[in-house]
Amino acid sequence: MLLSLLTIAIIGFLLLRLLIVELQIFGYINNVFPKCAQLRTMIVAGSGGHTTEILRLVNSLSQYYSPRLYVIASSDAMSPEKIKISELNSNDFSIYSIPRSREVLQSYLTSVLTTVRSAAYCFPLVAWQKPDLVLCNGPGTCIPVCFAAFLYRLLLLKDCRIVFVESICRVNSLSLSGRILYYLADHVIVQWPELLDQFPRARYLGRIV
Repeated sequence: MLLSLLTIAIIGFLLLRLLIVELQIFGYINNVFPKCAQLRTMIVAGSGGHTTEILRLVNSLSQYYSPRLYVIASSDAMSPEKIKISELNSNDFSIYSIPRSREVLQSYLTSVLTTVRSAAYCFPLVAWQKPDLVLCNGPGTCIPVCFAAFLYRLLLLKDCRIVFVESICRVNSLSLSGRILYYLADHVIVQWPELLDQFPRARYLGRIV
């Protein structure tokens, strides 16, 4: 009996927290970011052009967004060098690798298993680094990182916010990552106004990368 009541209480708490967080994300409850001297910013570099885009965005940010904690796929051989060049005048950054959640042309069915494997690395990484902000723009690499950040916020362990910037090549529809994070990210930023008709919660700020 006691175990059943405890289970019901836990489920009720999680559902209530989920409702509150989603209402914050969708703007029905004030979504004020907690004040802090600096924002520990976790940046997911999605490889290739996605890495180039996210680094352009990061280069426009002030030192308030530091330290910078870069997350890359373990199979991504080029992004570490790009990041080091971008951060040439800074020593307040670090790079972490996780298994890629979905390879190019990998089926959606098998990607579920690889995403779970990637998440097993992301949950302890996010718990260890405790980012205030997750900034991402690209493919499936960002999904397990954002899931971990969202879950810790849900459980009141860390009030981490998520900002997803859709790639500039997405004109008429969001990417799969964008469609998933539309319901998890605090801000979804698009670079084409045409997307606002389908995704009214998104924000259009012009071409930012």
